[in-house]
Amino acid sequence: MATQVFVLIPHAAGKADDAALELLSAARAMFPGVTPTALVLGAGADQTAVAQEAAAAYPEVWGFSQEVLAYPNAELIRPLLLKILPAGAVVLLPHSTLGIDLGPGLSVKLGAAYLPDVVGFDGIDGSLLKVVRQEFSGQVSAHVQADIVKGAVITVRSGAFQPAQPGPAAGTVVDKSAEAAGLTARRRFVEVVQAEAGDVDITREDVLVAVGRGIGEQDNLSLVDELAEAMGATVCCSRPIVDAKWLDKGRQVGTSGATVKPKVYLALGISGAFQHLGGLKGSPFVVAVNKNPKAPIFQAAQVGVVGDLMELLPELTQQIQKAR
Repeated sequence: MATQVFVLIPHAAGKADDAALELLSAARAMFPGVTPTALVLGAGADQTAVAQEAAAAYPEVWGFSQEVLAYPNAELIRPLLLKILPAGAVVLLPHSTLGIDLGPGLSVKLGAAYLPDVVGFDGIDGSLLKVVRQEFSGQVSAHVQADIVKGAVITVRSGAFQPAQPGPAAGTVVDKSAEAAGLTARRRFVEVVQAEAGDVDITREDVLVAVGRGIGEQDNLSLVDELAEAMGATVCCSRPIVDAKWLDKGRQVGTSGATVKPKVYLALGISGAFQHLGGLKGSPFVVAVNKNPKAPIFQAAQVGVVGDLMELLPELTQQIQKAR
């Protein structure tokens, strides 16, 4: 079936998010042969910079520059998309706070199918699109199909698709700012509140040792510290460790923590829920240790070890120390 595919490009501070290229990969996988169009909404120089950046990967970019779009607001974006999207269009959004806010209402207004939090693609048969979602914190993969003859709104989980490679030639940026004139919303942007800086900046580290609730007790963190020291790594964690106040918020990786791009990521006792994996970017080499063989973290790992952390950690530390 002939389908027009559009991708909403997430961005901040004049730079496109990593999800921009992940969404392009998702669009290419789901709709081979279809050329997706990028949508860049924003204001001023930041919007212009992101549109040009997107054009390095997308053959065509539609740019919308209005002051009210400087901060993403679903109440503004929804009516704009309803105005510009052709009938039967497919829209890909990041499965972020914006995508979760924007997607459901947009699909209802369009009369289109809604497929949230997609992590994989099963194929397309005529107008039936088959995708994969995860349930119960990744313990179960759900294979879902939807009739997209009237279009679809799809949110794609961060990190589920490898980032696409930019094309050989720059695309075209089409200025459609006039279409966004006169937008109003009941809610408005107030301010950005930055998290306090921690004692280390895990976003700049090449080797990270991440610890989760599988560590059992706070006293066991000393074993993790010894291993990290032997590896020349920095310790980070999943949210339960921060909630328990065992480590500072600045060391948390995930959608409610920091986004990291290490070369090596050793995950100890971390289940691998999408909230945690959403903070892991850049295709690192992931080694996971967990006693649950069905833990979602193993799906993201190049090497997986099913075992008891308390038995493994001292031995692993000792072997690394010997090898140095």
